Amino acid sequence: MIQRIQSVFLLLIALCMAAFLFLPIWSKTDAETGSTATLTAFSLEKTAIAGTEAAATSTGTFALAILAILAAGVAIYEIFQYKNRLSQMKLGMLNTLIMVGLLVTMVYYSYYVGEELFAGAPGEREAAFYLPFLALILNALSNRFIRRDEQLVRSVDRLR
Repeated sequence: MIQRIQSVFLLLIALCMAAFLFLPIWSKTDAETGSTATLTAFSLEKTAIAGTEAAATSTGTFALAILAILAAGVAIYEIFQYKNRLSQMKLGMLNTLIMVGLLVTMVYYSYYVGEELFAGAPGEREAAFYLPFLALILNALSNRFIRRDEQLVRSVDRLR
């Protein structure tokens, strides 16, 4: 049924991934030149200030957006598979893999690609940096409650 607690967790996963698409993930400001770099789910933008002119360069980070949209889509689809708990458990494991891929890609872009733009102090993690971690925890909780429902149904079947 849709009113089960794991459905709430899965809906929260989809909301976390939707917020991930629109919030900044990582940013860095060079104190000497005033240049900034900002990582979002769709691009890594660098704004260099030279004298009175500002030049902006952008690198596409569509892998982050695709993985976040995929994780949200799997979570939404998983909500409506409530009649087949085994399918829900498989989709939960798939979603775990997708979110781990999102985490690895996000760390790659923020620490390796972003650090190449500016040498020196590390950048600041923004709000969206923590959302995939929260979504991963929510996914583990939903998988736990789906497994508990399956065990309850199997125990009732043994009593019949």
